[in-house]
Amino acid sequence: MISLSLVAVALFPFALAAPQPDAGVIHVPIVRRSQTDRVANLPKAMEQLRAKYGYQPTNGTYSKRGNTAAVPITDEQNDSSYSGVVSIGTPAQNFDLILDTGSSDLWVATSSCTSCDAINSCTSCASTEFTTSKSSSFQSSGTPLQINYGSGSVEGTISQDTVSFGGFTITQQELLAVSATTSGLLGGVLSGIMGLGFNTISALNTTPFWQALYSANQLSEPLFSFYLERYIDQSTMDTAPGGVLTLGGTNSSLYQGSIEYLSLASSPSYWLLNVNSLSVQGKTVSVGSSSLAAIDTGTTLIAAPTTVTASIWAQVPGSMALTGAYTGLYAFPCSTAVTVTMSFGGSTWTINPADMNLGSVPSSVSGTTTQMCAGGIFDIGTSVGSGAGVPTWIVGDTFLKNVYSVFRANPAAVGFAQLASGLGPSTGTSSPNPAKVSSSTATSTSGSSSSNPLAGAASQNTNIAISLTLLASVAACFTLLL
Repeated sequence: MISLSLVAVALFPFALAAPQPDAGVIHVPIVRRSQTDRVANLPKAMEQLRAKYGYQPTNGTYSKRGNTAAVPITDEQNDSSYSGVVSIGTPAQNFDLILDTGSSDLWVATSSCTSCDAINSCTSCASTEFTTSKSSSFQSSGTPLQINYGSGSVEGTISQDTVSFGGFTITQQELLAVSATTSGLLGGVLSGIMGLGFNTISALNTTPFWQALYSANQLSEPLFSFYLERYIDQSTMDTAPGGVLTLGGTNSSLYQGSIEYLSLASSPSYWLLNVNSLSVQGKTVSVGSSSLAAIDTGTTLIAAPTTVTASIWAQVPGSMALTGAYTGLYAFPCSTAVTVTMSFGGSTWTINPADMNLGSVPSSVSGTTTQMCAGGIFDIGTSVGSGAGVPTWIVGDTFLKNVYSVFRANPAAVGFAQLASGLGPSTGTSSPNPAKVSSSTATSTSGSSSSNPLAGAASQNTNIAISLTLLASVAACFTLLL
């Protein structure tokens, strides 16, 4: 097996789909962008996630969310994220923004951000930056704001403008017009983040775009739903269909059976559920007394408490805790298929073994000649605080790719359903657009091919999807900005 160096997969969206026949229900195709390097960036990704939710390392009327884990750009590209095309201004300027249920704020890099150009190594970044002077509806409050992340920070001005997404429009949506950023936050064609959490965790103390739509009765139902594609076992692709986000409803062609709704475990902030049970390799693992989990589309990995993570990997023969910069991650023999199931109080859901394999770890890191692969569940460390509403687990796309997920505002709940036949548990899909969503720019282009096989019955390519969106810590450690 050829060793992969790092986990770097950034996802980029299709152009917004036209409104569907059902009034108030919009299906937005999502495009995924992959990169070749992977495991080498895992240490940075872990630190970003910890910063987003206010953890310490194991060792040693419209909104923006102030600290979730998704202010990605450079680091974000090294992991994996799902984005959608968002239009801002009059006339509209289009941008690829990360879709993040782990945060509640909206921010976009502007043309005045010279540091963004330098970080992205481009002589002209106009296509990925918002030119405020070209928008007749742009209004700046003049109030500066700096948001600090685990990997850097962004600075800008609290502003308002017309924002459209998926055929819906809010005319005075608050956002942060970013004028400066440090390295590690932006990269590729990503321009910012659209938070899909609740207003209570907004760094700007405003209402998120989706919640504004709900309050204005623009949605047929008070919810939105995700189907996330999987390409972890396929050749590296520059861009590829990444799934579908449905605003104001669900898409019955993407799931089978009924949707099982679970009431939020705390008052609305993050989308919080309790992890009820867990098994690894068919053996039950105790989830401990603290099992509050944030369901986060902006994070690809699963982060668990220290003792639980150790128990999880103890069930996998030959697994080992990594050290140094990789502390918190575990590796296992690449020839092993790791099977994990999770329940949040209802049905038990199985995670595809491909999603548990992040790619091979260099022998210089593992310290063994056995081919070892990094695992999809890592030790997040120790919480900075405790109490209601502080998650001890972060459940990202490693799990969410295996279910159809629904985020409902009223009554507040998260729902899961079994994927439609052909979408799971198999990896990838035979159709590049299984939901048959129309889009003028829904294209897929092939990039370099990966030859690193994943563990499992058959040899597979290790194109990893670790969607740890860069995490933000604003003033306090519990809320994050992405």
